[in-house]
Amino acid sequence: MTDASPLRTKQPHRQRRARASVAMGFVTGMLAGLHRRGCEARPLLDAVGIDLADAASRIPVERYAMLYNLVVAELEDEGFGLFPHRMAPGTFEFLCRGMLGAATLGVALNRAGRFMRIVLPTLRIDIQREGQRARLDIVELTPIAAERNDPARVFALEWLLRLLHGVACWFVGRGLALDAVSFPYARPQHADDYALVYTEHSSFDADVLSARFQANLLDLPIRRDEAALASFLQGAPGKISMLYRRDREMVFRVRDLVRDALPDNLSLETVASHLHLSPRTLARRLEEEGSSFRGIKDATRRDIAFARLTKTRQPIAQLAADLGYSDPSAFYRAFVSWSGVSPERYRNRLARDGVPISN
Repeated sequence: MTDASPLRTKQPHRQRRARASVAMGFVTGMLAGLHRRGCEARPLLDAVGIDLADAASRIPVERYAMLYNLVVAELEDEGFGLFPHRMAPGTFEFLCRGMLGAATLGVALNRAGRFMRIVLPTLRIDIQREGQRARLDIVELTPIAAERNDPARVFALEWLLRLLHGVACWFVGRGLALDAVSFPYARPQHADDYALVYTEHSSFDADVLSARFQANLLDLPIRRDEAALASFLQGAPGKISMLYRRDREMVFRVRDLVRDALPDNLSLETVASHLHLSPRTLARRLEEEGSSFRGIKDATRRDIAFARLTKTRQPIAQLAADLGYSDPSAFYRAFVSWSGVSPERYRNRLARDGVPISN
């Protein structure tokens, strides 16, 4: 099989270069709070290798996430110093914990809205169903900046949308398409990236930020548990900000194929054939999206293992077989590398902590 596949011909060279990177415009607003508080941004930028002087350069998603977390740590504020009230470190974790256990995405998002109203009274999150469509509005109750197009205001509103969208995608275990988003400011210079970060149907100069999507997405079940959340929080909240970009779709397509085929242990060649790509092209596409075939397989098995051990009493040997391990000892070694303890000790610890396990 050659690289000249149907999927490849739809991806021009310019778009491939944009994968797993962001425009400089997503960074400048992030730094506004530092400037307001008289803090020097240069040491943080140097630490992640970002040069603001090169306005045309693109920043790898991994560096963007690192800078995100460094700014939060420097200011001790998960709101980047952009709001009158500081969002103490740990706010994101408790946002996720508040959503954990909800039956559906709609319930989880309503919980998120109530929580954010407490910790971030500057903004209000409204979720409305309108027949087969739904809408998520972010309403500015107190002006974030004096100027409508101030980079701090642009970043603050977009940050909250990305945060809510990324968390929602993670909780249901899939990407969630936004049909259209209206932004309440003029079109920024980095708006070309909006097709990748939000949707191709992005518009500007609206009254409020409004994201529209299919209403049935609100009925999707929550698929994550306490064990999965513990892993997810490593590197958060920075890593969530750009995790579910539309240009990372290959990671999710491969993950779904690997998961649905279990206990069969698919090879890179088999998955590539299913996607009408050569193995080399698939490996390169995954690398461009900041992942790898082995990493996806390991993460898929890990998430299922944690969920089964937490929620069921399934025998360990059967779980190993369901995950495609021909030898239970191989599963034991893998689980110890993920958690530091054996599957039995992990389950016993849950029982000791009072976590209910279904039959």
